[in-house]
Order: sequence, then C-alpha cells, then structure tokens
Amino acid sequence: MRTTNLLVALYLAAIVLANVLVSRFGAPAAVVNAFLFIGLDLSTRDCLHAQWHGRGLWPRMLLLISTGGLLSLLLGGAARIALASCLAFILAGIADTVTYHTLRRQPWLWRVHGSNLAGATVDSLCFPILAFGWPLLWGVVLGQLIAKIAGSALWAAILHRKARVFGPMNRDTHIPPGS
Repeated sequence: MRTTNLLVALYLAAIVLANVLVSRFGAPAAVVNAFLFIGLDLSTRDCLHAQWHGRGLWPRMLLLISTGGLLSLLLGGAARIALASCLAFILAGIADTVTYHTLRRQPWLWRVHGSNLAGATVDSLCFPILAFGWPLLWGVVLGQLIAKIAGSALWAAILHRKARVFGPMNRDTHIPPGS
C-alpha cells in the first residue's frame, strides 16, 4: 500500500508540474516536460497498472487523471492545458493499457517500453492539438515523442532498479527476477 501511495503521489506531482509549467511557458516547455515529467507518468502508470490490474484499474486511473487535471487547474494551470492533459492522458491510457495487456507474457520492462511507446505516441499527437490548436506544431509533436520515449525509458529503469533494491513493489508488480 505504501508503494502504491508513493506511485500515486509521483504520478500526480509529475502531471501537475508539467501542466503548470506548460501553462506558464507555453509550447517550448512541452519537450522538457515530456522528458522529465510525462516519461515519469507513463512509467508510474505501468507500475500502478501492475498493482491495480483486475481491481478497478480503469476507475482508479480515471480518478487519478481527473485529480491531476483538477490539481493543475487549482495550482495555477490554464484550463485549456488541464483539459487537454486529461483528455490526452485518457486516450494515451487506453493505448498504454491495451499494449501493456497485449504484452503481458513478456518481461516487465518490455511491457513498459512497449506500452509507453504507444501511450507516448497518442499523447504526443493529442495534447498539442488540444492545448495549442491547429495547425499542428510538428516540432513539438516530434520533440515530445522522442523526449517521452527517452524519459519513460529512464524512469522505467529507475523504478525497476528501485523495485529490485528494496524488494518487489508488491506481489502483483510482475517484475520477475532477471527481467
């Protein structure tokens, strides 16, 4: 339970920081945020997916995403950014979850990297359109995609290492020895 609470706190802190920074600094902040914060969100989402699988995964994730949007708004984020973030994360979450489930027989890091690639792609297309409008800022889309993939790989490795050093997050994390 303690690990789950820590992952929820990491997830919310990352999304709120990303949304508030994009609200304040605009599209140029999106790529840096993608690496530092959205990569963390994508990887913590997979850890939570492993822990919540079969136990209200979707209601919990929707509540988490909505809470992140609301906190972003309350802490100074723009309404358009908070809403764009929520909608993009719901769509990315669907892609992430379907991919993670499809790869369920693979080692944990393979599931994480595969699902993060799917989630990052969807989020990188949806968020700029919803947050900044049309025409699509292709530099932001491509920069975000590369940064999210790199950031999520880094955060997945860190979370995987922490699970190995301090013991499994819980019996349902599916981080097998040697994966």
